[in-house]
Amino acid sequence: MATSLLLFKPSCLLIPLITLLLVPLSSQISLYPAQTWSLLRIQHLLNYPPILRPWHSNSTFCNLEPNPHFTIVCYSNSVTQLHITGKPFSPSLPKTFSIDSFVTTLTRFPDLKVLSLTSLGLWGPLPAKIARLSNLEILNVSSNFLYGTIPHEISNLTNLETLILDHNLFDGPLPNWVNSLQLLAVLSLKNNSLNGTLPNSLSSMISLRIIDLSLNDLSGDVPDLTELTNLEVLDLGNNSFGPQFPKLGVKLVTIVLKNNRFGGSIPSNLESYDFLQRIDVSSNKFVGPFPPSLLSLPSVRYINIAGNRFTGMLFKNISCNDQLEYVDLSANLLSGMVPSCLDLGSKDKSVFYSQNCLSVMGDPTQHPDPFCQTQALAAGILREKKRGSKSMEKAIVATCVVVGVVLCALLVGILVLYIFKRKNVRTIVLRPPRRLKENNGSTGNFSQTMTDSRYISPAIKLGALGIPSYRTFSLEEIEAATTNFDTSSFIGECSNGQMYRGSLADGSLVAIRCLKLKKKQASINFRNQIEIISKLRHRHLTSALGHCFEYYLDDSTVSRIFYIFEFVPNGNLRSNISHGVARQRLTWPQRISAAIGVAKGIQFLHGGIIPGLFRNNLKISNVLLDQNFVAKISCYSLPIIEQSMQTETQLEGASNGEKDKADGTDQGEKVDVYDFGVLLLEILCGRPIQSYYEVGIMRNQLQLSLTGDRAARRRFIDPVVNKSCSDESLKTVMEICMRCLSKEPAQRPSVEDVLWNLQFAAQVLARSCEASPLTPSRSSRS
Repeated sequence: MATSLLLFKPSCLLIPLITLLLVPLSSQISLYPAQTWSLLRIQHLLNYPPILRPWHSNSTFCNLEPNPHFTIVCYSNSVTQLHITGKPFSPSLPKTFSIDSFVTTLTRFPDLKVLSLTSLGLWGPLPAKIARLSNLEILNVSSNFLYGTIPHEISNLTNLETLILDHNLFDGPLPNWVNSLQLLAVLSLKNNSLNGTLPNSLSSMISLRIIDLSLNDLSGDVPDLTELTNLEVLDLGNNSFGPQFPKLGVKLVTIVLKNNRFGGSIPSNLESYDFLQRIDVSSNKFVGPFPPSLLSLPSVRYINIAGNRFTGMLFKNISCNDQLEYVDLSANLLSGMVPSCLDLGSKDKSVFYSQNCLSVMGDPTQHPDPFCQTQALAAGILREKKRGSKSMEKAIVATCVVVGVVLCALLVGILVLYIFKRKNVRTIVLRPPRRLKENNGSTGNFSQTMTDSRYISPAIKLGALGIPSYRTFSLEEIEAATTNFDTSSFIGECSNGQMYRGSLADGSLVAIRCLKLKKKQASINFRNQIEIISKLRHRHLTSALGHCFEYYLDDSTVSRIFYIFEFVPNGNLRSNISHGVARQRLTWPQRISAAIGVAKGIQFLHGGIIPGLFRNNLKISNVLLDQNFVAKISCYSLPIIEQSMQTETQLEGASNGEKDKADGTDQGEKVDVYDFGVLLLEILCGRPIQSYYEVGIMRNQLQLSLTGDRAARRRFIDPVVNKSCSDESLKTVMEICMRCLSKEPAQRPSVEDVLWNLQFAAQVLARSCEASPLTPSRSSRS
């Protein structure tokens, strides 16, 4: 009977308890003494949790009856399966816990095939010595507080069939060595902080049946997965993948791509996915006709295309699969009528189709047909066609050709004449009152600087995240975008300059930052810095789209620089916290997500360029939110400002100079950490903080509430989020805020420490809610 356990194949996420019950309780298998001691050592390292109360020195561990919290399976005096599951939302273990000692103890079970340690509060980086368990087939350490990169040594676990690291704090990219695990059937890493692009090596892992990478910070195009013929579940939701729709095999049962950056149209071969039961492509940038055939796929149960720009006409007689349970067509550009097969009267079916152009009586959310047509034209989905007879079209084409040839000849002649005259009079023509020039030449030093791999850190290689390429703008473009810098385009004062809102010729909105420079600055320095700035792209910064130089007339040195930034439409963080209507303010998960986003942005500014960018004028009104409530730092410091300008920057009534004086330090990093603490203070209390004096008062109140009980903490925070935040999550944020506001700079935490604590608070909160807080509307990913 015990031998039959070796036939257990871990190719699914849930391990049936009934399989484990096949172990005969009467067999009286006794463990090696060293392994008995090791189990008791594990109990000690886990701080003697109540779930392991039956464990004691006289226990016959192999014969303990399995239960929902622990199961031990033995074979031939050795443990082969160890399952320990803590209570949901378990806090992290004490600071005295050592993950290294814990894994060292685990390595004393050399025959382990299944290791499942979930919701135990484990924390720290996963030690490389986990690879000593060379017989492992299942490794599940989900719902803990493990962080750092996934250790390379796991690639040595060549027998591994299931790897589950869900709901932790792992960061870095998905490693390229993952294809070393050729037997891997389940790869689940959801709800971590993984970033970067997916490795192409993923394409060769033909044994994979389940890939779940949702709720991370991954981006870029998905590798070709058509060779993964066994793949049944693909969940990439809540990342930044795109724009290309993934190439997939036809045997998929579940496809989840929601809340990403996918665009274009749905591939036509999706109609041949006979096994597909669930597809969710909501909240992306898909365009083009919606294929109604998806509704009638033979196995489909769930379809969600909401929040895209799908077009097309729906008809009453469109057929659907009888077993459809959920359909969401909301917020697209669909017209026509709701298919009769989507019967709203059925109790077993949920159907949503608001914010389209459908003919639905009594539905005020539906737009008129011209709206969808206009929106489709604006997005380039449809093209207008002029009607006319074929003969008329041919005549028009012929006429256009003749006229075009004549006009080209005239233009060439005029151009030659103009150049000839200009050459002869060039020496007597006065300079225009204002001119632009762009010297694309580079010095040898500049070229060497930009090719020096030490100068730009790997963080810059995060990619443009869908932002247009950086380019040079002309002054005419800038003036046209702002209507000659009309007062109606003025947004306000920013760090060392003025901000204007502009609309480019293609209709896209931009924010334009104008910097006035001292005459003595040499323009060659600016070109070096601009090349660097053009590379700085990050999810949590308002990224620069381009620049424009204006020059002094006498010596052609730069007089003004215009920076063109992406425009972020959803207001700033303050307007969504302390100035908004109560029911429209950010929730507690969204606030933590925004704070994590700001911390990641600061981390990038400090480490994404050498030397780092400090004193970033960080205030809550300079943190903008996009349509998905992703936080983006605006008005941050630029290399040009760092080198050439020294002006006062205000924090809603208190200058950085005043804060530096109070801090007794000029350390740029600690100034940013202090400013972040002020921002975090307003996130907590939900009231605008207008001066440095108010910061002192609120900091004292925060300290009192921290030393008090739970009720005292609840009285301090914004009543809007009082009921939605767990006490441990709240306390963690309050404690890190208090440390950021320390008067002594040396006592303030590093940005990495701040980020870790906020992610910890988010993890704690995630375990007390059904929805994860790590999405901005994701729901709040960062």
